[in-house]
Amino acid sequence: MLTGIEEVDWASLGHAYGPADDVPALLLGLASPDPSERECALDGMYGAVHHQGDVYDSTLACIPFLLELVADPAVPDRGGIVELLTSIGGIELDDEDDDLDGPSGPDQDDADFVPAANFAMASAAIAAGADVFLGLVDDTDPEVRLAAPVALASLHPDPARVLTLLRERLTVEPDTEVRLALVAAVGRIALRHASLRAETVDWLAWLARAAQDPGLRLASLAQLARCSPGRIPDDIVRRVTELLEEIRTAPRAVPDAVPGAAGETGDGGEGTGPGRAPVTLVGQVRELLEEHVAGRRTPWTEELLRTLHGALDDRVDDRIALVLAQLRCPDPGQRSDAIWLCGGLIRLWRGRYEEVVGLVGAQLTDPDTRLREAAGSFLERLFELGAPAADALAGVLTAGSDGPDGPGRPGGAGGPAGVGGPTGPGGRTGFAGPGGLAELTGRTWRDGALLALARSGDARAVPLLARALEGPGEVRRELLYAVDGLGPAAAGLAPLLRRRLAAVELDEELYERAAPLLHALASVRGAQALPEVLRVLRGAPEHRRAWVREAAARTLAAFGPSAREAVPELRELLDSGTAAVATAAARALWAVEGDADAVVPVLERWLRPGSATADRCAAAQALGAIGPSAAGAARALRPGLTSRDLWERVRCAAALWRVAGETERTLPVLLAAWEENRHARVDIAECLAEMGPAAAAAQLPILTELTRRRRHNTREGASGSHDVHQDEKLLTLCRAALARMERRGA
Repeated sequence: MLTGIEEVDWASLGHAYGPADDVPALLLGLASPDPSERECALDGMYGAVHHQGDVYDSTLACIPFLLELVADPAVPDRGGIVELLTSIGGIELDDEDDDLDGPSGPDQDDADFVPAANFAMASAAIAAGADVFLGLVDDTDPEVRLAAPVALASLHPDPARVLTLLRERLTVEPDTEVRLALVAAVGRIALRHASLRAETVDWLAWLARAAQDPGLRLASLAQLARCSPGRIPDDIVRRVTELLEEIRTAPRAVPDAVPGAAGETGDGGEGTGPGRAPVTLVGQVRELLEEHVAGRRTPWTEELLRTLHGALDDRVDDRIALVLAQLRCPDPGQRSDAIWLCGGLIRLWRGRYEEVVGLVGAQLTDPDTRLREAAGSFLERLFELGAPAADALAGVLTAGSDGPDGPGRPGGAGGPAGVGGPTGPGGRTGFAGPGGLAELTGRTWRDGALLALARSGDARAVPLLARALEGPGEVRRELLYAVDGLGPAAAGLAPLLRRRLAAVELDEELYERAAPLLHALASVRGAQALPEVLRVLRGAPEHRRAWVREAAARTLAAFGPSAREAVPELRELLDSGTAAVATAAARALWAVEGDADAVVPVLERWLRPGSATADRCAAAQALGAIGPSAAGAARALRPGLTSRDLWERVRCAAALWRVAGETERTLPVLLAAWEENRHARVDIAECLAEMGPAAAAAQLPILTELTRRRRHNTREGASGSHDVHQDEKLLTLCRAALARMERRGA
């Protein structure tokens, strides 16, 4: 086995972490009889040789040996190796979304093309040996049969031959999930090969009508929608809903015994069975996915619906209708799937989600733990859109006893409400992962529920936050940052926040612990905490001292004239060598004393050409906050209108309008930036709303934004916890700006 592996000069090759002399051991480990060793070897391949999808020279050298392992039926767990090869060779080099070469242009160094060349060579090398995958479609190992179809559809150079093979195999394949993989692979071929698309789409349409298995009909319908959106039936919601009900009520099949199932390791190895924590990332992911589908009769429906939702794309109303139907289903697994799917939907698309949010809130009292966790994780990122679930959130948080977290405490057995670790890693929808991820980070579903209630702006969160602040444990930092959305109702939290701040040690962890408290005190205008804020400001250690001072200065600015005792410290900070600190101090001094002459010259110094772009942006924002009293700084702001940096142009234009009202100079700059960078639109819309009738020229872009269905800040494959909130804020500002313009016109 692995003939010739010793003839490769592995030390001269490289991977993500240096010389590749450890690769032979990884390859041999993939064929080990010990499941733990195989898992570690696969983890090493993904972690170093194919790190984050990259292809190195050592990756190319591995391909012949990986193909040899796949071809040997004596090698266990070959399905994982097939998936590895599919990932290595399956990159679509002609995909416009894949930026493999980085920036293009005549000055680009030839070395920048090496990654793309490696991907192309990997694809060619695997395609040359792809006949090995043909024999895997009838392998005795169902995991191998599950991985083979996508490998064939992605890597084999004869798609017509593969298409025939896949369709023939479908007639005899006994395993449900493998049948679904065969249909998905057929759809992939249709997408990749235009010459085969018409006949494949017709076959999928036929299968969606004729297959006896409702799961197969659903899979065919999803692939049909994906390959030919124009053939999506008008009654798609009704058909899918009926198929899901048929799947749910179908008689339970007795599955064949699968080696390694239920903690068995097979082959005499130790494995990672019950009670033994996986030691690799691959193992952890596998275990979380197993936990996610545990007890589910048909966990594969989630992926089918995800495919269908992707195909429906901007048909938001249909997608909402599908989610609503799932949320009303008696099966908690179906409802949980609906929440994850809606997470991706609401993150990308604007729509009417009130009914969806209300039904998600109703899941908070369900006895299914994973369903409650899914609901809490979904709701905590909605901010103001979470209002329809506020009654449900408040109800479960104030209940005397509910769920496994224990009686009468909003934070459950782990502590008061809000006590717990940081939010866990995101799932595929970008909102949160399966329930197991929450457990890994020490969160409970109640943490998410309280955060969701606070972010929705509901005053019923205030007493619950008070209980959390009264408790002995750490309060989740996101809860403290959510105080600013609670308005005047949160004023009573000031004494508790003050006490918490007084207890913070002045050590190297000061910033991490004090910054959220300072933010919350600023939100409630808790000026009675001035002594505690000054203590933090004066006693900040060297580590992150500038960050602490900036945060403290922002809080003092919120206190306004009540912070007069801090004037000497603020004046001293004006001479800080850090623009962020100096500008925050200037804003605080202006708020305390109202003396523009004392702070405007300081801010003007940071606008000089030698300053860093970020420093000039900070100074411009501070001047804009001062407003007309800083009109003397207009001359210093004007050069920023022609800066090469877009954010500097936006900051200086907004500041110039706020201090001097120079619409003719600033409006063209803001409108150009609006089109150039969508992520700047919230800041620009805020300024346009302030301009009112003077911004009449912005009416068309504002109207265009309001008619778009897709959120302005969507990013494929990535998301932020505040993305939905920021987009909703943009819409609110656009409506406000338009209303002011129309009022003047009327």
